[in-house]
Amino acid sequence: MFAAPQRRRLAAFAAAALLGLGLTVVDGSPAAAAGVGYVRLAHLSPDTPAVDVYLSSVSGAIPQQKFDAVGYGTVSKYLPLPPGTYAVAMRKKGDPASAAPVLSTQATVEEGKAYTVAGTGKFADLGLRVIVDDLGLPESGKAKVRVIQASVKEPVLDVAVAGGSKIADGVQFATTTSYQTVDPGRWTLRLTQPSATGSATTVTAPLKAGAVYSLIILDGQGGLTAQLRTDAESGGVPQGGVDTGGGGTAGEQGMSPLLPIGGGVALVVLAVAGGLLWRRSRVRAAAA
Repeated sequence: MFAAPQRRRLAAFAAAALLGLGLTVVDGSPAAAAGVGYVRLAHLSPDTPAVDVYLSSVSGAIPQQKFDAVGYGTVSKYLPLPPGTYAVAMRKKGDPASAAPVLSTQATVEEGKAYTVAGTGKFADLGLRVIVDDLGLPESGKAKVRVIQASVKEPVLDVAVAGGSKIADGVQFATTTSYQTVDPGRWTLRLTQPSATGSATTVTAPLKAGAVYSLIILDGQGGLTAQLRTDAESGGVPQGGVDTGGGGTAGEQGMSPLLPIGGGVALVVLAVAGGLLWRRSRVRAAAA
């Protein structure tokens, strides 16, 4: 149908068109994901006020995106992006785009890979981290899960199955564990300080076979809270939505420009992109 260079241009155009519309693919086949990588943005610094987040392509391949008033605990859905280098900048809420950013970093996106770019740490030593997400699916009948520790109230945590074995020991604030393969099911997890004798925070995590998850530990009003994010499901295409939470508020605080779309809208965007490439090839052929 299309030659390889045309397919790459089509994928890049489609991704740019989705971003321009403020949309992100949340489901699809491996073929739909060809030619793009994935980035999601997160605010995981408990004592840092809301910020405006900017995402731009160093090469100018896509328009600059702005996400207003992003607060602690906000994690976006994945953005499909053409491979390349991207700049992420956080500015004080309401500052103009020309203002010096509070923080900035660059992330190189590779085709088929996924990344979480997160503001982490306390405000005094705030940093932007590029966390590599694993889209590799677990073996048949299993799930994969990791822990992202973003609680400063409990800066070191043990994570264990209620009445069972530990999943992670001594997870320090602003760190991320490796993924572990586990049995699927509705897990009840206990979050405790190492050597603590007091009460633990209990959260639930429904893990489906064939899926990959990040369990994000946050500070809530009455203690700890947690968000369970789907990193990948069958086909390897990242989903990114909130599955559950416990020990406090659990609702998704999605960045407003990032809204899920149905397959019909995605097909329209791809059809428009394909039509433009087809017309360009016809014009070039007529001019030859």
